[in-house]
Amino acid sequence: MQNFWDFEAWGGLSLLATLLIGLLIANAMKKNIKFVRKTLIPTPVLGGLIILIITTVYEKITGQIFFNTNFYGGSGLGMLEILTYHCLALGFIASTLKRTEDKFTGKRKTEIFNTGVTTVSTYLIQGIFGLAITIGAAYLVGKIFPASGIILPFAFGQGPGQALNYGNMYEQQYGFVGGRNFGLTIAAIGFIAASIGGVVHLHILKKKKGIVISDEERHDPSEEISTKNEIPMNGTIDKLTVQIAFIFGVYALTYAVMYLLGKLMPGMISVVYGFNFLIGVLMATLCRAVMNALRRKGIVVKRYTNNFLLTHISNLFFDIMIVACIAAIRLEALAQYWWIIVALGIFGTLATYWYNLFIARKFFPAYSEEQFLMMYGMLTGTASTGVMLLRELDPHYKTPVAENLIYQNLPAIAFGFPMMLIAPTAPEHPELTLLILVGFFVLMNLILFRNSIFKFKKKSK
Repeated sequence: MQNFWDFEAWGGLSLLATLLIGLLIANAMKKNIKFVRKTLIPTPVLGGLIILIITTVYEKITGQIFFNTNFYGGSGLGMLEILTYHCLALGFIASTLKRTEDKFTGKRKTEIFNTGVTTVSTYLIQGIFGLAITIGAAYLVGKIFPASGIILPFAFGQGPGQALNYGNMYEQQYGFVGGRNFGLTIAAIGFIAASIGGVVHLHILKKKKGIVISDEERHDPSEEISTKNEIPMNGTIDKLTVQIAFIFGVYALTYAVMYLLGKLMPGMISVVYGFNFLIGVLMATLCRAVMNALRRKGIVVKRYTNNFLLTHISNLFFDIMIVACIAAIRLEALAQYWWIIVALGIFGTLATYWYNLFIARKFFPAYSEEQFLMMYGMLTGTASTGVMLLRELDPHYKTPVAENLIYQNLPAIAFGFPMMLIAPTAPEHPELTLLILVGFFVLMNLILFRNSIFKFKKKSK
């Protein structure tokens, strides 16, 4: 029988309260300290860093892991990693359940397709630089896990949830000591790189083009609170409750699919569960298709999902994921890797910056700076980081960049899936994996520059 006065009964709630209080403190600092506000560092990142500083100082003084004290039930560090893992999938499921009814012209379809291809190409260039650095370091220095560099695109390009997944996979299957901490730290550096790089670029634009950057928070006009034929906000069941029920129902279905796949492929079980977010997206897409079919047939009359609420639920999961991932870092466990982490951060940031700047100016000339800031922010942090940088130039979404961000997911997942399949086995053949990534990068750029190549061939006849 569980005693409600035991630490175990309160550990999870105490942990969640700590993360949310960290977010509130960070938000207060962002609102009241001008220097902090001007850095553009996302509030969840700042909250996570505040908690990380406190926990590191505590560990230095006491020799104990802060989140593994009795107050957090003795296993808070593990719970932080579990939160990071689940919030990634839940956030993606919430985003995928949103209704999409826009129809685009041929030009807009091309721009969205090119955005998706650019996303995958950036993953690849990050993976190439990352693997080249760690393979070279392993040859020169030794005691470096050669394939660890491939975590860079998952940490920068896909966020802390995937960085944790692959770090944990390498730690469990291939003996990469500290793999989870390694992945989470690279992801944290990505958020810092997004903020610093974004601020630097905005100030360059300010000097060259006289763009005014406001410190004021801006209202997001992109979504209506409610649309026609939706269920009422306060019916027999609250509309927010309905959204959460759909999200967790889809995630339960996701778990069932992963459980079945794990039984069918026991040797790939860590890979299957590492793809929880991708399988969740597929299940959410299936759920949305079923709901649309039922509405077309007249079986269901009302719309049960609400884009406004799903957006904010998704943001909640991603905020918790970010602050939890940074809070889970143990700097002590990274002492032997610090210089590799710094090298990956620097080269990953520079490669992402220059490649996306070139692509934005080449393929999106009408709104190149907005496209660049969104892509750079997303591909070093998360989608919300990209939107944050975009709002500095386009607060009212007059350009189609925000749409590019939303709808590019389909081509990005389609083209990026092979990379996700390659990465789990990278530790077995890191050099071969590097060559495959280079070949894949060339292929993606042939697709991206298809019109230029076609015109060149036509002229040569």
